[in-house]
Amino acid sequence: MKLSTRGRYGTRALLDLALHHADEPVALKDIAERQQISLSYLEHLVAPLISGGIVRSVKGPKGGLSLAKAPGEIKLSEIIQLLEGSTAPVECVDNPAICSRSELCVTRDVWGEMKKAINGVLESITLKNLVERQQNKKTPKESMYFI
Repeated sequence: MKLSTRGRYGTRALLDLALHHADEPVALKDIAERQQISLSYLEHLVAPLISGGIVRSVKGPKGGLSLAKAPGEIKLSEIIQLLEGSTAPVECVDNPAICSRSELCVTRDVWGEMKKAINGVLESITLKNLVERQQNKKTPKESMYFI
């Protein structure tokens, strides 16, 4: 599995939001600037995160984004699922009906094991874990966080 920019940038944006949230929403333009992500691209990334219940959008002059749940309740698997879809390396893992060989295919079994291993890692890491990892790293003065 190879993550697209959707998964990488979306995770970076959520990490940034978790690091900079307080009691006030964070402006999307501020996240875009700190993360060096195009504002228009970031706007597309937050839509599934809002509909998925991870992020809340606040309208108005002091509006912006805030986390809809505590960082410790947001698993990386949830983020990647919303932004990337399935972690299966091949479609037949999720949909065996597309291939007549699915029942007898040993390589499909291996691809299924890969999906299970990837999901295990993603399930074990929360946004809070990422915040803690980031705080343990030396960060550049510009406060950029790369994943």
